[in-house]
Amino acid sequence: MLLSIAILPIGMISILQTLHLSREAERSAELAIQGRTAAAAAGERALLQGAIATADALGISVLAMLDDPATCSRMMHDFVQSSPSFVYAGFTDISGRNICSANSQIRDMSDTPQFREFMENPGTLITSAAQGPWSGLPVVIVMQPLYRDLELLGYVALSLSHDLLRSTHISAYWSDGARILSFSNTGRPLIGDFGTQENAMAILPRDITLAELVQRTDTTFSAISNSGEKRVFSVVPVVPDLVYALGSWSPRLTGVAGLSLSRFVAVLFPVALWLVSLAVAFFAVDRLVLRHVRELRGQMRRFALGNRVVPPPVLETAPGEIRDVSETFHNMARILIRDEAAMEEAVAEKTVLLKEVHHRVKNNLQLIASIINMQSRVIDDPDAKRVLRSVQDRVASLATIYKNLYQAEHLESVEADQLVRDIIGQMSTASVVSEHSIEIDTRLEPLTLLPDQAVPLTLLTTEAFTNALKYAGIPEGRERPWVCVRLHRAADGHAELTIENSLGRGTSEVEGTGLGNQLIEAFAMQLDSEAQITDRDGVFRLYLRFLPETGATLLDSETRRVVLTSAAREGARH
Repeated sequence: MLLSIAILPIGMISILQTLHLSREAERSAELAIQGRTAAAAAGERALLQGAIATADALGISVLAMLDDPATCSRMMHDFVQSSPSFVYAGFTDISGRNICSANSQIRDMSDTPQFREFMENPGTLITSAAQGPWSGLPVVIVMQPLYRDLELLGYVALSLSHDLLRSTHISAYWSDGARILSFSNTGRPLIGDFGTQENAMAILPRDITLAELVQRTDTTFSAISNSGEKRVFSVVPVVPDLVYALGSWSPRLTGVAGLSLSRFVAVLFPVALWLVSLAVAFFAVDRLVLRHVRELRGQMRRFALGNRVVPPPVLETAPGEIRDVSETFHNMARILIRDEAAMEEAVAEKTVLLKEVHHRVKNNLQLIASIINMQSRVIDDPDAKRVLRSVQDRVASLATIYKNLYQAEHLESVEADQLVRDIIGQMSTASVVSEHSIEIDTRLEPLTLLPDQAVPLTLLTTEAFTNALKYAGIPEGRERPWVCVRLHRAADGHAELTIENSLGRGTSEVEGTGLGNQLIEAFAMQLDSEAQITDRDGVFRLYLRFLPETGATLLDSETRRVVLTSAAREGARH
């Protein structure tokens, strides 16, 4: 961006200067075209101006000879015979009678277009006729009004042949790509350096009439001709306010076509210079800086993602500043790898010791449960046996918790669903005899808890499941009693535990007045909740809803993610 701003003034100066030179060259070309058009029509101008002056002089003689038409006609005849320029000379009165002419004949001219055009606008008129009334040749007619005092008597007419006027055009200026056409102030074509009228129309500008070109006198413009070719046109006066010359040029002859190319080059060259300079700058920056920064960024990303076998190498070929950063990162990575290795060894040692503690606690609890079992075998009192059995189940539940802790991959969390499943399986095997088989249905969804919540949940499940096994009866329409245990996580994040059992026919309502119910209430309080117990339609139901605690140490796939700094940048990939 800075390089672009630095080069911008130079490019603007170059563009402005080139455009200025192009405009000056275009103006010079326009003036040259106008000069060449005016020079080409110089001979025609001299003839027409001379014809106007001659008509004025003949008018004085006509005034003196109006009463003698024969003498006037002889004078006109002698004038035409002695003049190499004119093919006809004569006077026509306002009634249209040609009473004085070089042909010595009186003729009615009132029905000719030239007479009607003159009478519509009496004044000096220069017009053209494809066939002259007297000569029968293509002519240009110069008509000069004749007045006696303020009375219009008629007009003096002189005819010049097209061949004569065309011969005055300077042929050095013309070629296949250039044409000239003379036209009157009324927009009537007079004479041109072409053969037919169709050729004349082909070189004229499209959608622009000759009458409109009168307003563009002393101008040069580019337009599309009737033939579909782009040409350059120039309009100059031949006889001011009477006759004009239109030059039609091919752009290749005027040099205007090259001006468009020069304007394009004026813009293209600075833009190309700017693009090349940016390409060179980008290549230099990429070679010296960006390439090494990308390599260093890749090393940092790989290190952040866990590739820490060896420290990343130092970028020896990078510039000094980047090499210093690379060395600093290399030293930092080397220190982190060393410290992480030491920390991993310490954590592994502590993990082994903690698992050993959990394993020994589990063994001790199982030993206590075995002693209680041995003691219950030597006691004959059924009540004492039942009490010892209840204590044994509670101790076995604690042992199951510690078993899951030392078998778990992470000691700071417990898979509660697996723990509940183990306890249910253990109690079902030990408590249900074949003659009183109970149908047990477990629907346990994955749930990870901290040990502080896993312990009361497990003990509460033990007490509730024990009661369910104890009071399960055969319902109507079924052959066996049933117990259902459900554990799942609701959509709002709460965990829900439901334990249900069937009640048999004639079974009295279950009242929660024993030690088991007291323990259930106590364990529910530890979970910041309250157990809801209902007995409806032959089903005894215990429902517990609590909010699992989430700690930073829990490995939750939705909360534990590796995020790099560049992840905040749109489009970044690792």
